[in-house]
Amino acid sequence: MSLPNYSQAIAQFVNQSTGAEISPVVLHEAKRSLMNYFAVAFAAGKDETIAKAIAVLTRFSANQSASILGRHLNTDMLNAAALNAMAANVFDFDDTHIPTIIHPTAPVAAAILALSQSQKIHGRDFLHALILGMEFECRIGNAISPTHYSRGWHITSTCGVFGSAIAAGKLMNLTAQQLNWALGSASAQASGLVETLGTMSKSMSVGNAARNGLLSAILAADDFAGPDAPLDGERGFLRVFGEGPKLEGLIEGLGLQWEVLNNTYKPYPCGVVLNPVIQTCLEFYQQFQLDGGDPRSIEYIELTGNPLLRQRTDRPNARTGRESQVSAQHAVGICLLRGKAGLPEFSDAAVSDPLVTLIGKTLRFVDDATMDVDAVRIAFKYQHQPATVITIAHAKGSLADPLTDADLEHKLQDLAAYGKPGYDPSALIEQIWALESMADVSQLMRLAA
Repeated sequence: MSLPNYSQAIAQFVNQSTGAEISPVVLHEAKRSLMNYFAVAFAAGKDETIAKAIAVLTRFSANQSASILGRHLNTDMLNAAALNAMAANVFDFDDTHIPTIIHPTAPVAAAILALSQSQKIHGRDFLHALILGMEFECRIGNAISPTHYSRGWHITSTCGVFGSAIAAGKLMNLTAQQLNWALGSASAQASGLVETLGTMSKSMSVGNAARNGLLSAILAADDFAGPDAPLDGERGFLRVFGEGPKLEGLIEGLGLQWEVLNNTYKPYPCGVVLNPVIQTCLEFYQQFQLDGGDPRSIEYIELTGNPLLRQRTDRPNARTGRESQVSAQHAVGICLLRGKAGLPEFSDAAVSDPLVTLIGKTLRFVDDATMDVDAVRIAFKYQHQPATVITIAHAKGSLADPLTDADLEHKLQDLAAYGKPGYDPSALIEQIWALESMADVSQLMRLAA
């Protein structure tokens, strides 16, 4: 394929893709991603961050054409895309692409589900677009990792805007030229900072990734033009937002290798690097209780893991439930006290427990770059006892030990009960698994709203 640049190569591939190259395994994984998306979006049914965002954004609603998940509220398509993406990410319980740590489904699914309520979309076409959007969102993330995140960019937000633009553009039947223009408008709106993690502000950039990507496709449909090489140009997204981007990976193996197969799903509502830490602490909990369980007897708890563990979760003074989702100190303390790690354990009330803080102060980190992000080794040492060392090579929910289809169904049922008490998601679960045969995808939103 002889093309002037990588941006245009991506646009041409998306335009020409028929979906015939997508295997049943890839289609099934996309449905698993969608199952997890609805689960985590329902969990936010009573969340203050989303409630505040709804109160503000709906003041400026252009119409009521699209549903807000889990609520008896409608708003316009762009604001619905933003709010439903925010809901799916607010608890850090959403899916995680390895190795970029992008949460790929929320920005893409939220955008095209909102679009599905303005134009009739067949389930087969919806899955095709979802897969394409996630594919290039993650390929762009691969191209600028790991320097992009280390600079302080929130990669789900900055790369998610391209995924939503591509998926929406595919469903709107944009030409290759228009798809490239959509990438240009998306590049002008890509933003999100790691500094916002643990605060309400983080949700804004995730919502904007869905909203602005959808807007970029809508603008492109009216021939709103952009640069020729928005991704790989001299001052394009990849060179400005990263260092030494790996451009070849943007198109290598297209149609043969699919990034959705590198997607994972969390068993706990926290940053993905905490999954092995929580699993280890829950395993140790029973022994801790048998030995008295007195937090004041702990001498130290030593966490050895990938450097990303310390970089993302060394937060000893979490003040809110939101901050606790990315705090190893809180995760260890609450697990050793309660033996559980659900949404109540990462709430404002849980953070205020002084015993959690006391245990957290005993933590120390050891970086080991040879360890995977889903691995950890923890030494628990308390008075008058030898240290207990537990190692987990691959945490539950990782690529090596993934959640099953049944696990994801249970997750949707549990989180729907948490965020939307009394709601029975059985019909929604059934329709997600049968999505290829659904004539009108807006039925999913009718079942969920």
